[in-house]
Amino acid sequence: MQLTSRTVVLALAEEFGIARGARTETSVVRVELAHEGTVGRGEAHPVYYRGETTESASAFLADAAARLGEDPFALEDVLARLSGDAAGRAALDAALHDWVGRRLGVPVWRLLGLSRRAPVTSFTLGIDTLEGTRDRARRAAGYRSLKVKVGGAEDLARLEAVRSESDAPLRVDANEGWTLEQARELVPALVELGVELIEQPFPAADLESFRALRELSPRPPLIVDEGCQDLGDVAAVAGYADGINVKLAKSGGLREAVRMVHAARALGLQVMIGCMVESQLGIAPAAQIASLADWVDLDGHLLLRDEPFRGLQLEDGRVLPSHGPGLGVEPAA
Repeated sequence: MQLTSRTVVLALAEEFGIARGARTETSVVRVELAHEGTVGRGEAHPVYYRGETTESASAFLADAAARLGEDPFALEDVLARLSGDAAGRAALDAALHDWVGRRLGVPVWRLLGLSRRAPVTSFTLGIDTLEGTRDRARRAAGYRSLKVKVGGAEDLARLEAVRSESDAPLRVDANEGWTLEQARELVPALVELGVELIEQPFPAADLESFRALRELSPRPPLIVDEGCQDLGDVAAVAGYADGINVKLAKSGGLREAVRMVHAARALGLQVMIGCMVESQLGIAPAAQIASLADWVDLDGHLLLRDEPFRGLQLEDGRVLPSHGPGLGVEPAA
């Protein structure tokens, strides 16, 4: 197997702000896996709170290239021999699945025994001024669910501004930006506003705040993102939250992500499948397993200024994989 990788900078359609800061572009690592005349592609966005970068992903892939072996169908064996950078593994995992699907002429969702259906995706509104938030919500009127990034002094006012422009279900993501006192004060209003979940309100290590907030009733479900990265983190979440956000760039790819989903279900946890800001090539693997989730947040490619790949479909608010082989996406030009 021949593996090549490169770093690609993706420009965002507009500035994207979360509790930790704002940006207008982002970088991903993109790979191609060639073997016996078939090429599989993959892409992943390194997760900052894992301490990973495009440089660490590229170093992982450069090392992996010499140790892949000669059988792309041996997915478990190949990946078991390659430990390290999660984003690099996710890109390689995607390329392997894409290769197998293309070689067999079958979409990855069918290879995994799944269906093409999916929950409605949320569309994310970054942190902005009140008027800016209102404008973003107005322009997002076509989406059937909105995720609002929070973690500032005007959180409630911004959520009210969104609600004034949209009747869509709301989700909030604090990216570890709240204190317990803030959360307790906001929860009754969140319930009134129709917020359907709260994602990572507190720092990952602050389990006591999660447990304390969980005692409030009524309240939206508490979903863990930064605090749940791979299979080894899932069991603990059942003791302090209601669900997990599975991202392939955290888990290291499709195979670990599916294991996380099944573990979560066994523990009575709900499941969101999320993403980073990526092109359709990066989002496509997660779209293959969206039927396993209660909620999905697969809007990363919708935040880009230009889309370098085509194949995913947005139908009735749902991001759906194509019927094409492998990941079902192709370069736009």
